[in-house]
Amino acid sequence: MRRHHTLAAAAALVLTGLAAPAATAEPATEQATEPAGTVPVQLLSITDLHGYFGAYTASIRGAHAGDPAQTVGGGAYLATHLKQLAAGQPNSILFSAGDDFSGWPDETEFFWNEPTVEYLDAIGLEFSTVGNHEMDRGFAFLDHMRNGTCEGRPDDDLCFTDSTGQVFDGAEYEYYSANVIDRATDEPALEPSHVEYVDDGAGGTLPVGFVHATTSLTSSEQMSYTPTGYDYAPEVAAINAATSALRDQGVEAIVVVLHEGFSQQAGTGYNDCVAPFGPAVDFNREIDAEVDAIVTGHWHGMVNCFLPGPDGVPRPIVQGGNHGHLISEIGLRLDPATGDVVRDRTTSVLHPNTQDVAPDPEAVRIADYWQARLAERNATEIATVTGDIRRAPGDAAESPAYNLAADAFLWAANQDGAADLAVAMPGILRADVTYAPTPSRLGDAPGRVLFPELAVGVVYDSGIGVGIVRGTVTGQDVLDLLESQWQAGPNGTVTFRSMAVSGNVTYAYDTDRPLGRRVVPGSVRVDGRPLRPGGDYRVATLANNFFAKNATPGFTALIGARDQDRSLFNGGDALWRYAEAHSPLAPPEVGRASAR
Repeated sequence: MRRHHTLAAAAALVLTGLAAPAATAEPATEQATEPAGTVPVQLLSITDLHGYFGAYTASIRGAHAGDPAQTVGGGAYLATHLKQLAAGQPNSILFSAGDDFSGWPDETEFFWNEPTVEYLDAIGLEFSTVGNHEMDRGFAFLDHMRNGTCEGRPDDDLCFTDSTGQVFDGAEYEYYSANVIDRATDEPALEPSHVEYVDDGAGGTLPVGFVHATTSLTSSEQMSYTPTGYDYAPEVAAINAATSALRDQGVEAIVVVLHEGFSQQAGTGYNDCVAPFGPAVDFNREIDAEVDAIVTGHWHGMVNCFLPGPDGVPRPIVQGGNHGHLISEIGLRLDPATGDVVRDRTTSVLHPNTQDVAPDPEAVRIADYWQARLAERNATEIATVTGDIRRAPGDAAESPAYNLAADAFLWAANQDGAADLAVAMPGILRADVTYAPTPSRLGDAPGRVLFPELAVGVVYDSGIGVGIVRGTVTGQDVLDLLESQWQAGPNGTVTFRSMAVSGNVTYAYDTDRPLGRRVVPGSVRVDGRPLRPGGDYRVATLANNFFAKNATPGFTALIGARDQDRSLFNGGDALWRYAEAHSPLAPPEVGRASAR
């Protein structure tokens, strides 16, 4: 797929010598002859791939209400469809609206999403907007994905060898966002926009500007962790400012690529537009009328609309689903004299990634390579254990498994920062670590712990932004957190939900005491010293428990913790790297909390 010359919009543009009009063909999907005098530009985009570049199948609704369901999916078919759509198009631009990686398929998650970047490079992705999941492991990890940084990281399980034998060195495409703000400078942390130059068919070029924005709801939704030192400015204001800057530089054709979403009335087809709703629809009413098209993501919505902007003129606003199920194709026609979009010639259609085409051989080779590497990693020993490390039924008592998690969280938090103690909330572990081998796991043996058993098999959602976060709270907050373990239901019944503390913490409790005062006064010790209710303590745990929306129910004492920062470790890699460093690992003893 052909590349276009690009230039960051912050740099000065010299736009001279615009060529004379040239006769061009309508986008291939239209099967019609376009009048001479406009320059065609094909915008092909995907969104929310989430690493699904392998052999995946899904069923989605049809293009229009009443159409039969369609079987779609798979990176090899996606690559073929993209090539076919771009064939014969003089100005085809392929991009993503974000959430490219931080995926769930094992063959990319087990290699920290580097395989997804190899696939996107192979299909010729030219640029991407930063999605919320690009931030799952913090801004430093996004920088790794962009630039291939390998050194100086405590989670040094990075820079794998790809299917061509090359060590990962970052994406060939670039990431942009106008509203990810670096607090240190109060400026965008990335380029807010950029320009692609297209062939005008007469020996010259025309600029097409792209403005990028990331959902500012990342913090409040807690779909991902807000990276330390970064904020999300309001989307519309950032978009309009970047649009104005492009206009000042002489760019007339402008496309917004927004990682925020919308949907439409249930029961409609993906190429219908019935009662659309969502933030992107609201934003469209406020986004500068000079913007000619809006490509969105985040909601995994399948919808293709033409909606009026603030000037009442319709423009396409689309969202192409997720996991490579759909491809968005927007056809723009540029006036060769001005470079502006001829709005009434704009087309938009969503194409299904059907499996009735020949799979792309290179995409198949990439997927097969990483599947083979996955099999190797699945059989890799990371530690040995001397006995079972089990949870308590219903998390109703202190357990070796949760004590292990708390110890691992504290260890990880202190590899690239500092914490005084760590906690592991009930409900976060989905499996025990057993001494006996699992027959279905190739290469397992008594006492042997394989990579997936701890790296991704124990902590819920370990690959989806549930990182280790540190925050400062008072000693009284720690007491309140401990008291949260006893929770009264609507009928007054009190349930005990055990929260593990790291091994440097001990306390006593008395269930005969009133609810909210069951921790024995003066019994809490951190590193052998009495807890000071008015003192400050750095607490480490999974990110979601610092935020109201996703916190473990009833455990709210960490919400609003000061000076929050994120470790580079996720919950899963904290466990496996801790086990690796402490192998052979004995089941942690219980007794950190004692009854009186």
